[in-house]
Amino acid sequence: MMRIAYIYPALTTVGGADRVIVNKANYLADKCGYEVYIITAHQCGRPVFFPMSDKIKHIDMGVDFNAQYRHSFFVRGAIYFYLLRQYKQKLSRLLCQLKLDIVITTISRDIDFLHSIQDGSIKIAEAHTAKDFIRNYHLLRQGNILYRLVGHIWTRRLERAIKKFNVFVVLTQRDAEAWSTICKPLVIHNSIPFVPERISDISNKQLIAVGRLYEEKGFERLVKAWSIIHSRYPGWSIQLYGNGELKEDLIRQMQEEQVLDSFHINDPVKNIADKYAESAFCVMTSRHEGLPLVLIEAMACGLPVIAFDCPTGPSDIITDGKDGFLVENGNIEVFAEKMAYLIEHQEVRVQMGKNAIAGIQRYSVEAIMKQWIGLFESLKRDAK
Repeated sequence: MMRIAYIYPALTTVGGADRVIVNKANYLADKCGYEVYIITAHQCGRPVFFPMSDKIKHIDMGVDFNAQYRHSFFVRGAIYFYLLRQYKQKLSRLLCQLKLDIVITTISRDIDFLHSIQDGSIKIAEAHTAKDFIRNYHLLRQGNILYRLVGHIWTRRLERAIKKFNVFVVLTQRDAEAWSTICKPLVIHNSIPFVPERISDISNKQLIAVGRLYEEKGFERLVKAWSIIHSRYPGWSIQLYGNGELKEDLIRQMQEEQVLDSFHINDPVKNIADKYAESAFCVMTSRHEGLPLVLIEAMACGLPVIAFDCPTGPSDIITDGKDGFLVENGNIEVFAEKMAYLIEHQEVRVQMGKNAIAGIQRYSVEAIMKQWIGLFESLKRDAK
């Protein structure tokens, strides 16, 4: 029997990565009979949002990295490295006890040391966002000289660590090319996370957007784009599902742009497939992504999609003009024009929705998990 573990910070958000990890673990445990562990650093008793198979063993290390954020830069650094040392000791002991075949990191705080733990397992690193944005090091590189120095050092450390893993998996060919001077990644896409029970007839006068209300999702760009055209389409609205630190900022912007009556922020929901089915098309204004599940989910539900051509993912998923539109990253005026076009042309939405359903089947769970299982089996076979 294959014994495998995913290492992840905490399964506490309604995020794409959380859903991907849980869905893959469920498949391997329920469909393949693998012995599967999910090891978290700081779940700390909080519930897991997405349904997890009772065959999966969830082990939390109980190292609360959030404790560092209440302090100044230097104090925070001291606390962080203390907690990291504690986490390394606990994780090392656990892996040596479990004696797993394969351990997969999602490139979190364990990335610098996991490859050096002598537990006998094969180590895989799995990226869920594009190279330049992993672990938000780009935010450090945009700060003052001290933050830029730290960002540069940590980026170099990350690149050195990645080279020490048995396999490095990325989500898109574009990201593989970005890593090509460091290593040779393997590309495996994310799969459609659910089989929709309903397909949209795209007749309702609403657009849907989904995602955490954080800087990388760029929802202030969506508010701006909507402000350009909303007055031309009474009765139409945008329904955004998500929460996060920028919610109040977005509401203030919506007040300033006078779109509060037609732009609504809703809490995340577990039945997001139903919300897609109630919509005419999906919009995504992210600054960067890995392989955005939002687009895959929406297209599986029969929706055309509009997205900025950000790094990375949208250009892998969308065939421009066939099942949606790719817009130059940051070109808000063109994004607004594409929304107006789909609002005005229902027959185009209908055809694009049909094309979306047909094209997105290449991301079926069976097709994607076949690649993962093949990788695991070959690695274990070669290790004998």
